Amino acid sequence: MDSRQLDLLLAGLAGALVTYGGTRLLRRVAGEGVPTPPARDAKDMNGSIAALRSTTPHPHWTPPNPLPAPFSDKYHDVDPATTPSAVLYPLVISAIVPRPIAFISTLNAAGSVGNLAPYSYFNAVAHDPPTLAIGFCASSIRDHRRKDSLVNIVETGELVVNIISEWFVEAANHCCGNFDYGQNEFELSGLTPMPSVKVKAPRVRESAVQMECKVVHSYEVRNAAGAVSTTVILAQVVLMHVADGVADRTPAQKHIQYTSQPE
Repeated sequence: MDSRQLDLLLAGLAGALVTYGGTRLLRRVAGEGVPTPPARDAKDMNGSIAALRSTTPHPHWTPPNPLPAPFSDKYHDVDPATTPSAVLYPLVISAIVPRPIAFISTLNAAGSVGNLAPYSYFNAVAHDPPTLAIGFCASSIRDHRRKDSLVNIVETGELVVNIISEWFVEAANHCCGNFDYGQNEFELSGLTPMPSVKVKAPRVRESAVQMECKVVHSYEVRNAAGAVSTTVILAQVVLMHVADGVADRTPAQKHIQYTSQPE
């Protein structure tokens, strides 16, 4: 597949994605049109944040009835070994969805330089103990090829992962800018730092869930030329802060019992 063919493939894939509250749904490609925003749940407790409710694309499906794919059996084969990195990146981030965003706050060893930035190569990989994986792609604007967040994490072994919600998504996205190392993204974005308990890096006040983390392992991904293209960090959550307004129930509507009182 040449780059033009892949560009067309990506354009079609991107057109199939619609976003509500950070969740991308493959709906247009199935011929269902653009979904309407899900209704707010009116039964939420006073003081909590209203939950979003939606249905599955095929709520009346029963096994083992088939669910045919809405496209032909023609596939494009993409060989990573012969496809440029600049082409692989949009393919990967368009294909692997939905994907959460890690809004990471860090501080250098001296405590003088902080950083706040979002990263989309992120997810939870365990819960006992809670463990997160974050991929930091090599920087194209730093001679040492490391993102500013990674520089601080390597120095201290600590970070805070703040979960992004729609009420501050614009400010979080502003932190994607190519700012000089040492510029304060909290000040640049207008977001509010809060002191952490078990790590030195601050957390984001506007985030409903903040996870103080310590690094337990790192792994360097190398490309065909032998250069480090990504550094994967495995971080153990040593303390979670959950806003009282979202701390009532699980997605399955089970009540959550916490051992501590709200701060």
